[in-house]
Amino acid sequence: MHKSISRQISEFAVNLKYKDLPENVVHEVKRYLYDSIGCAYGAYQTKDVNIIRNIYKKMKGAKESTVIGFGDKLPAVNTTLINSLMIRALDFNDIFWKEDPSHPSDIIPAALSVGELVGASMKDVITAIVLAYEFEQRLCEFAVPGIRERRWHHATLTQFVSPIVAGYLLGLSVDQMVNAIGISGSHSHTIGCPTAGKLTMMKNTVDPMAVQAGVLAALMAKEGYTGTEAIFEGKEGFMDCFLGWNVKDQKVEPLPMKGREGLGEWKWDLDKLLGNLGQNYKILECSMKAFPTEALTHTHISATLKAVTSNDISYDQIESVTVTTIARACDILFDPHKYRPESRETADHSLPYCIAAALVDHKITTSSFSEEKLKDQRIWEVIDKIKGEASEEFEKMFPAKQPSKVVVKTKDGREFLEYLEFPKGDPREPMTIEDLENKFNALSDGLLSKRKQKSVRDMIFKVEKYKATDFMERLVIE
Repeated sequence: MHKSISRQISEFAVNLKYKDLPENVVHEVKRYLYDSIGCAYGAYQTKDVNIIRNIYKKMKGAKESTVIGFGDKLPAVNTTLINSLMIRALDFNDIFWKEDPSHPSDIIPAALSVGELVGASMKDVITAIVLAYEFEQRLCEFAVPGIRERRWHHATLTQFVSPIVAGYLLGLSVDQMVNAIGISGSHSHTIGCPTAGKLTMMKNTVDPMAVQAGVLAALMAKEGYTGTEAIFEGKEGFMDCFLGWNVKDQKVEPLPMKGREGLGEWKWDLDKLLGNLGQNYKILECSMKAFPTEALTHTHISATLKAVTSNDISYDQIESVTVTTIARACDILFDPHKYRPESRETADHSLPYCIAAALVDHKITTSSFSEEKLKDQRIWEVIDKIKGEASEEFEKMFPAKQPSKVVVKTKDGREFLEYLEFPKGDPREPMTIEDLENKFNALSDGLLSKRKQKSVRDMIFKVEKYKATDFMERLVIE
């Protein structure tokens, strides 16, 4: 390899300009920005967001950037964590899932906070957001199988991307960008347990913490701090530690290993990470969420809702519900903790709970995971009637498709089957502007007036006309 991986990434990132971006890519950034800001408003009153916010308010510090909605002025490193957690807290923001899952919008606050810090135009912020999606999604296809299969969390990918986004807006040189990636990539690896078993507030916090670390790394690099250049391909680097890479000969060397889902070959796809940069932009392949739940639940929720609403089936008529899915969904979403969730974080990653709530209410919203709803006895009456089955056929179809077969049996002997291959919000069935407006308004009701909701929407879809500081000020709740 004549240049390190981080140097090839840095050269592309440093040289990307707003004028290089196709119109449809810029429009897609606006759609994801609108969706993400709505998610942030929806998390305004969550306990986890307010704990972190209160910690940083007590710390105080330089008034560099703004907390979404609240209007607090705090250091950019700190607002990055708060704003990223706000976008992430309800598990309602975007999703990309290939070999690995990820939520690229978690990284948007790195662009917003640093953009505000340096007085950047929103055109430059848009370009930085394109870089966030580009490299987060490429990293999701880089490890084969993904690092999630190797029992690590996708925040491990974010640690490499957030310094690129922050570094772009700080105007880092290629050498400084290489250092920023090397600094952040040296210390922010995240094990998989935050999304396994009984979940806690850390489920939604590990990725924002990796975003924050990347902003700090970029600031360090700006001041002359150095970091490991061969952070990917070097001795004891990312690829060496995660196996399937011959460090001595600098080549891919597949290694038979047993992962979460069985024996497989662990290797790396360098072309997926570095090939055709600037020719096709990955943000166009990302998905939005129609439900505030773990991504693999969506086709199953949609199929269940279709079965019960089309046939007017009430929860007390249910004899059984069988959900056929891929193996990893059974592993993540049907483990024993998921049948008795005690927190929102566990409930929105529990397919039995999500299906039970859908059976009871014929809808899934953010209120489906409230403390009051977690005590709804009707849910506990049906949750044990829901079973998951893993399908090898479905596994072969994933991730190109996210198949779901749901069979609902009623006590009077009737049986209803629904089959879907991808959820609403997938690029093949994208959220319409009406869908996005409904989602944004539902999340911001009670915080924003109808006039303010429209004002924010209009601003976001003309965002290239603004400075980052003006943009963030206009998001503050009146």
